[in-house]
Amino acid sequence: MTGRDRQAARLFGRRAEWLAAALLMAKGYRILARGYRVAGGEIDIIALRGAAVAFVEVKARPDLDAAATAITPVKIARLSRAARVWLVANPWAAHRTLRADAVFLAPWRLPRHVVAAAELSL
Repeated sequence: MTGRDRQAARLFGRRAEWLAAALLMAKGYRILARGYRVAGGEIDIIALRGAAVAFVEVKARPDLDAAATAITPVKIARLSRAARVWLVANPWAAHRTLRADAVFLAPWRLPRHVVAAAELSL
């Protein structure tokens, strides 16, 4: 992958995360963090709605089914690791409902928000 390809992929990913955040806000979520990274893991979006904190994975692919299958067990483990670190820094959230959501995006399709798309290992 060339430097230009990496830059294009990074821009594509940022645009997808922006669209996912806009979708979540339209659904009544408050965005707490975007692009949360720690050693060994990352969370695309952390959002709050009611009593639930959602650790959201955003996947953009050529079609929605390909986006859905892009969340692998390794990705879930990294998301869980980052969620544990975030929870240590944000103890107020420990008593809330914690879940791993996903937003899938594909060209010319409406984004799909899946609540509790994966099980966190906390």
